[in-house]
Amino acid sequence: MRGWWQDLTELVLPAECGGCGRPRAALCAQCRDALCGTVPSRVRPDPRPPGLPVVHAAAPYEDAVRAVLLAHKERGALALAGPLGAGLAGAVRAGLRRGTRAGTRGAAEGDGAVLLVPVPSARGAVRARGHDPVRRIALAAAGELRGAGTRARVLCVLRQRRAVADQSGLNSRQRQANLAGALEVTAGGRRLLAGGGRVVIVDDLMTTGASLAEAARAMRDVHTDSIGRAAAVTAREMTGENAISAAVVAASPDSFEINRN
Repeated sequence: MRGWWQDLTELVLPAECGGCGRPRAALCAQCRDALCGTVPSRVRPDPRPPGLPVVHAAAPYEDAVRAVLLAHKERGALALAGPLGAGLAGAVRAGLRRGTRAGTRGAAEGDGAVLLVPVPSARGAVRARGHDPVRRIALAAAGELRGAGTRARVLCVLRQRRAVADQSGLNSRQRQANLAGALEVTAGGRRLLAGGGRVVIVDDLMTTGASLAEAARAMRDVHTDSIGRAAAVTAREMTGENAISAAVVAASPDSFEINRN
């Protein structure tokens, strides 16, 4: 039977690298480079679900990166939240730079607040894991961004409004149908979002893009105006300071545009 001192020791001195298993390192230099050492890229699944915002990813979901994400999410290797957050912060910055080049008002780093909105996990999954991995990574990413001079904060304003089926084994269209209308912005979240800022929906992984598309749909359906009265916000109106983009730590390898002809 494990003792509390063993759990504490593994938090301070991890037994092995979360990516390759090398001893006494939360993440070795080689696996950290796989996660954070490449330039984040725009990713786009095929087929692309309707309403999917522009998404950037830090790395392909394979080999060491896949192992690190699973170790953090499923095995509670909490020390990996830091490097995963660094990878996510890089993907967020890539999206902000793209927005600046495209002339999106308020997209430049340091120009207005960046609001990281995590895709919510099911309550049962959070209870089973003992933590919310996406929220933890988002908080680490916000710290990285603030350390580099970007005003960033995490707003956990999305929640599941109904139960959804297990996504494993479902194809892209089935996942879209499974998630359609499943998310909503909380009442308190509407007030927080009314203050304005660049919204970046964040997740640990993108496969088909269905979760990010549903999160963006819920964000676009928020009804607020500058004086708090109900007013529909359409996808076209979500520009400038209220523009929505998305960032993930990893995405399926075939979703990287570099692999497209």
